[in-house]
Amino acid sequence: MTRTVPSQILFVALIASPLLFSSCMVGPDYQQPTTPAPAANYKELKDWEPAQPKDDEIRGKWWEIYHDPELNRLEEQVNISNQNVLQAEAQFREAAAAVKVARAGLFPTITANPSFTESRPSVDLTSSGGGGSRSGGGGSGSSGGHPAQPTQSLYNLPVEASYMVDVWGSVRRTIEANTATAQYSFANLENMRLSYQATLAQDYFSLHGLDAQAELLGTTVQLYQKYLDLTTNQYNSGVASQGDVALAKTQLDTTKAQLIALGVQRAQYEHAIAVLIGKPASLFSIEEKSLTGTPPHIPVGVPSTLLERRPDIAGAERQVASANASIGVAVAAYYPSLTLTGSMGVESIHFSDLFTGPSFLWSVGPALAQTLFDAGRIHGEVQEAQANYDATVAAYRQTVLTAFQQVEDDLAGLRILEQEATAQADAVKAAQQSLDIATNEYKAGTVAYLTVITTQTTALSDEVTEVTIRTSRMTTSVLLVEALGGGWDKSKLVSKHGVSDVPQAQTAIDKTKTQDPPPK
Repeated sequence: MTRTVPSQILFVALIASPLLFSSCMVGPDYQQPTTPAPAANYKELKDWEPAQPKDDEIRGKWWEIYHDPELNRLEEQVNISNQNVLQAEAQFREAAAAVKVARAGLFPTITANPSFTESRPSVDLTSSGGGGSRSGGGGSGSSGGHPAQPTQSLYNLPVEASYMVDVWGSVRRTIEANTATAQYSFANLENMRLSYQATLAQDYFSLHGLDAQAELLGTTVQLYQKYLDLTTNQYNSGVASQGDVALAKTQLDTTKAQLIALGVQRAQYEHAIAVLIGKPASLFSIEEKSLTGTPPHIPVGVPSTLLERRPDIAGAERQVASANASIGVAVAAYYPSLTLTGSMGVESIHFSDLFTGPSFLWSVGPALAQTLFDAGRIHGEVQEAQANYDATVAAYRQTVLTAFQQVEDDLAGLRILEQEATAQADAVKAAQQSLDIATNEYKAGTVAYLTVITTQTTALSDEVTEVTIRTSRMTTSVLLVEALGGGWDKSKLVSKHGVSDVPQAQTAIDKTKTQDPPPK
């Protein structure tokens, strides 16, 4: 019974060591950096008052605010088919696995190395005895050869354990750094997902904006054909000149060319959307449909909530946390490392005796290691970690500043485009009135056809501009939704527990695909 005491001491020591030394962690504890304090309201909103309760925030599938079933269908496919999103998902799972690898350093490593050997000693080492000649008289039976030597068997079943005690918190800081990195990877995944969803919506509205232009130009071609017929009749009647006919035909052919040219841009947008949803461009098409309507109301919220609503801000903050923990890892290298090793097992030359008391063996002991001279390597690594931390803090603050700029830019864009749309609508009406007057005067023979051509060009240009402004308003509204973080908020950031293992990490990904946030 007494022989079992050393094994108990060994394993109790190995298991208790993490508890004994877990209270010490070198390096700075993390504190979230401060950011430029936002104003009480966005400058572009002036006297805007937030709705209550929380009706001023975008939720869930943000693209549904446009009430376009085709857009909804396409956006859903970004989650499951976009290869860049799938790549980011795999990178997140890789980062989550790195947390699991780092966490293993908190526990002993136990290995078993069973072996069996059979050997025969050298004859020269065992045949010579204590004195006397082997050729003395009357000896028995050797005819000059050596007697056969027996073989020896050795059965060995050792179990070895080693544990580097995390005295200074290097392992725990590594876990902390890897966990923050995995959370950054998840935020990056969500930011990429939002970016591709927003890009798809912009391409979708731009494509149908071209459809609206094509419809306008198609109608204009029919109208210009009528003008050409009118001018030709006027020429045959001796009222108009041949030059007027040439001008009318030039106007018609130029508009036809503009209509044809739109096909190139439309095809490019269609192909871009195909790639965004993970389909070959040759197998994908979108039905022509003119862009109509105006942007929906977009809940903006107050500036202070923006820090919680953008995945890129959350990711930048997690990079700061990772860099902070890396300083502790670097500082821990200044101090000695403590390793506990031990082994126990059984060993016998007879298999039948392998599990008896006399066959039991064990060993246990600590080892300290300390770097005495490294020419400043550790100090340099600490400085490198501190500089990297400072860089991530600056990047985090810059991300916040950029976020506020983007929201203000897009709010200003929507406000100005709305004013421009109103003015442009008036310009279209005025141009159409001018064209009607010029046409009637030409029919009456009081003005030259050049006047009609000029007013036609102005009217068409104004109408195309009106469609372009309509498209810009829709795409700018998408940019504003993206700048506000879509329907994302920091509560969706995967927890530290969620990145502790790959299956849990995959579950976190799946939830972002299938679940809407709870109602507020």
